[in-house]
Formats: sequence, structure tokens, C-alpha cells
Amino acid sequence: MKNNLLRKIPKMDILLNDLSDHYKLRFDNVHLKANIEKVLDQFRLKIQSGQIETFESSDLLRQIEFELDNKIQSTFKRVINGTGIVLHTNLGRAVISEAIAEEVIPLMTHYNTLEYDVETGRRGIRYQHIEDKICSITGAEAALIVNNNAAAVMLVLNTFAQNKEVIVSRGELVEIGGSFRVPDVMKASNSMLCEVGTTNKTHLKDYVNSINENTGLLMKVHTSNYKILGFTSSVDASELIELGSLNEIPLYEDLGSGLIVDLTPYGFASEPLVQDAIAKGIDILSFSGDKLFGGAQAGFIIGKKRYIDSIKKNQLLRAFRIDKFSLAIIDRTLNLYFNPIFAAQHIPTLKMLVLSQQEIKVKVSKFIETYEHRLSLHGVKVSGVDTTSEVGGGALPLERLPSYGICLKHDKSVNKVQIQLRNYAIPIIAMIIDDQLIFDFRTISEYEFEDLVSGIEFAVSGGPHA
Repeated sequence: MKNNLLRKIPKMDILLNDLSDHYKLRFDNVHLKANIEKVLDQFRLKIQSGQIETFESSDLLRQIEFELDNKIQSTFKRVINGTGIVLHTNLGRAVISEAIAEEVIPLMTHYNTLEYDVETGRRGIRYQHIEDKICSITGAEAALIVNNNAAAVMLVLNTFAQNKEVIVSRGELVEIGGSFRVPDVMKASNSMLCEVGTTNKTHLKDYVNSINENTGLLMKVHTSNYKILGFTSSVDASELIELGSLNEIPLYEDLGSGLIVDLTPYGFASEPLVQDAIAKGIDILSFSGDKLFGGAQAGFIIGKKRYIDSIKKNQLLRAFRIDKFSLAIIDRTLNLYFNPIFAAQHIPTLKMLVLSQQEIKVKVSKFIETYEHRLSLHGVKVSGVDTTSEVGGGALPLERLPSYGICLKHDKSVNKVQIQLRNYAIPIIAMIIDDQLIFDFRTISEYEFEDLVSGIEFAVSGGPHA
């Protein structure tokens, strides 16, 4: 019986001939044959193990086409974020506005002025597109941008402290996502860590006593992803600036999240602003582009011109340089920062953060009024529910934002519905809290409502895990 089934499997040339022309256009013969062979091997194993007792050639062809379809499907796709975490690291952190995306697409689909000076007709420098804007907004003398803040940290350390010591408070030896640790990046940049103080208390004298002829940098690291509370003390940057100046040692601060708009009027606790740090006189400052700044992944390095000029001469800069797509997004995002109020209204990250619970309730009410009946046809009940949002992305870790969302109820288990939501064409990421399926609407836009409803219908009515 099994031998008869094995003999029934069509030959390769027959299967190739029967395939739709669509696949013959998308794949060459080498890839077609490799994928067909893979399916045939699986079929043979299933026949030999008794899992397949009968089949038609059409069954085999469908499986081959399914395998080929999977090859050209991307797992990197848009999702609907129902978690309420605004800077969700796993979901891409800062969302870029549609207006900026529309502006940037022509730059990607055409040639552009990435490194071309239209005035002189000669080669330009990519950083010149944004340097004046950054300096105008932050008050820095000079600026540079690289592919992320980790690269910015490494570049600064390598430029000023290669084979030298960097003095850092023990309370600031942070680890961020992906096991990126300050001590480890120092090793990678050929710098030597000099820890001072204790985890909870560091004094100016700790820095003073550690300075020697081999000190390359004084470094401060803003603990943006955690807080040490209680019996604590740290040294303000202004004191370290004076100490560094006396000893001709630059002060470098990694500010991390890159907040430029003051959020205290919106009820947030005070958080260091980039421009305030520069105003203090910090020599070199770095921060991320895809956190509270609200742009693409990037690392800003700003500060006094003589130090930024030195970094620009570092040969590692080419390895860390920003790509044209990210640069274009950062450039357009900077254009929104000349008026902080305007920025808070038009940069999606800031706009989501400053939403009041009442504003989110209005959004939820509109959703329920529009879609409650349609969802009820599938046995789904939705109701409004208080939620709590987070900033995310290692920024403002103590902030809990009063928010609002919907609670979804259905006969199917919440775990099954959640799995099927993730397997929708546009994956929907929801939360299970107290055995209830919750969607926080701080991070769900009105233009996503229709897709959200279609996804819920898919999750409760069918799908691969039904």
C-alpha cells in the first residue's frame, strides 16, 4: 500500500509544468525545484509513517503552492498595538507620522541629495542636512548623528578614552535592552572603566580622588530605565563640568531617551531635557532618536564644536553612519520641533503620551457605538474599561498613565482569541488581565478601528487556531 502511494507521487517535471505561471515568474527553476523537493520529502515521510493513506496530485500541488507562498511572505509587518505601551521596543518603538512617511517615500524611490551639495555641485556631507536644525533646537554648538545611541556611546568613548580611563558613578552603570551594558561597551571601545561611589550614593570627592593622568572622560549616564529611591545622592552635571574644566577633561553625558518637549504641563514628573543639559555647559551629549524624540532609530551626538569635530574624524564613524531612510525621517521630525506645542500635537509618540484619559474615553465610545452591533453578530460583547498605559522603551519607568480601553468577552477562551488575534493578517497585540482580554486605546488610532474589528471577527470565527 505504501509503495503504491510512493509510486503515485508525480515526477518533478510534471509538477513544474502544472504549477501556476505566477510562481514561475516569482521563482527560478533552482528555487522551484528545491521547494518542491522539500514538500515531496515531507509527503514521503508521512506516507511511510501512515499519516497519509490516500492523496490526489492536486493535494500535492496545493501544498507546494502553500510552501512557495510562505517563502515570499514577510514576517516583518504592521501590527495594531493594544498594550498601551507607547514606546514598545518589541513593536518598533516610536511610530512615524503618516505625513512624514509620505514625504520620505519619494526620497527612497528616487535619487536624492544625501551627499550632494546643490549649491556647489560637489560632494556634500550627509550630516549637514540636520546639523543646523539640531543646534538651533538644542542650543548645541555642533551635532552629529549615527545609526543608534549604542553606536553614539561607543564612538564618543573610542574618540576620547581609547586606552584611557572613564570615570562613572556605580549608580549609573546601566544595562539597556539586548544586554547592552555600559561596562561592556567600554571594553569594546578600548576604554577602561573607573567606578566611583556606591550604588546609591556618589559624591564629588569620589570623582576628584579618581582623576589621574590617564583619565580620558568624566561620564554621566541618565538612568532612564530605572530609578534609585530613598537614601541616595548623585553629583550634578554642573559640578562635573567645573571639575572637568579644571583638569581639561571633557564631560560626556548619555541622556538616553532624548526628551526635548517639557511634559510636566501634561502631568508628567520632571525629566531632563536635552536643551537644559546643553545649557548647563555639558561638553558632549548623546541620546536616542526613536524614544521620546519620536523619530527613526538613530543616535544624536551634540555639544561643543571642538569635541564634535574630533568625533567626525574618527574612522569608526563610517561604520556607524546613519542610512538615508532614517536620516530623512529624523530631518522631517526635527522640522516639527521649532514649536514645542506643535511638536506635541504632530509627533505620534508625544501625541499619544499627552492624551488625557477623557480624550481616550471619547475614542472608545466612538468605537463601541460604531461597531458594537456588528461584533454582537459574532457573539462578542465589548465594554469600556479603565486601563493604565506605560511610556516604554526604557523611558520614564515610574510613569503610569491613566488610560481607557475595551474589554472583549466571547464564549471562546481568552487565550485562544489572543493567539488568533496575533495570527490575523495585521497582527493585533492585546493584553490578558484577570482572565479578561483588554485593548488599551491610547495606542490604537481611529484609522485602525476597521482593521481591529475585522481582526476580532477573524479571531472568534475562524483562523488557523480555531
